[in-house]
Amino acid sequence: MIKAILFDFGGVIAEEGFREGLKEIARKNGISPEEFFSFVSDFIYTSGYLLGRAAEKDFWDALRKEMSIKGSDEELRREILDRFIIRREIMKLVEQLKKRGYIVGILSDQTNWLDELDKRDGFLKLFDYVFNSYHLHKAKRDPTVFSDVAQTMGLRPEEVLFIDDNPENLRRAEEKGVRTILFTEFEDLLGRLKEERIFTE
Repeated sequence: MIKAILFDFGGVIAEEGFREGLKEIARKNGISPEEFFSFVSDFIYTSGYLLGRAAEKDFWDALRKEMSIKGSDEELRREILDRFIIRREIMKLVEQLKKRGYIVGILSDQTNWLDELDKRDGFLKLFDYVFNSYHLHKAKRDPTVFSDVAQTMGLRPEEVLFIDDNPENLRRAEEKGVRTILFTEFEDLLGRLKEERIFTE
């Protein structure tokens, strides 16, 4: 029986600002958008920034050196943060699930940007739990994070449903016994939740 539903942030709760922002930075610097995104997705992890072990300034300084990109810290980060647009239909769904008695939370590989975006949009207050890799010092590429968050909520993994747009994250969650749904679009998510008897109109 599902008792808690966790949502990824970028790509589910909000439009995917990280990917699209990086691709725009790449285009402005004459770099392949796909190759740049792939590189930075790993680099933000290995640099320690995603895990709260390095400062944002150090991340941008190192990235400029590695990839010869131009732009100030503020210019680069704005390309990303401005593209994180909260999906209001997801927020409404979260409120409805909470009214039905489900625990609702965020499980996201994010940095201090998540807290900054909350100051702009005020969405974290809707959630019972917020699990952010920056504060956890552990990301979703480590499968034990799924066991950890279930334990924090006082639940067994099979009582947790995780919604993400990244199939690899879902695979690792399933390894730990967590139920999953791949997010593609809102109507499909509603259909899947109805199939699971979690959401009925």
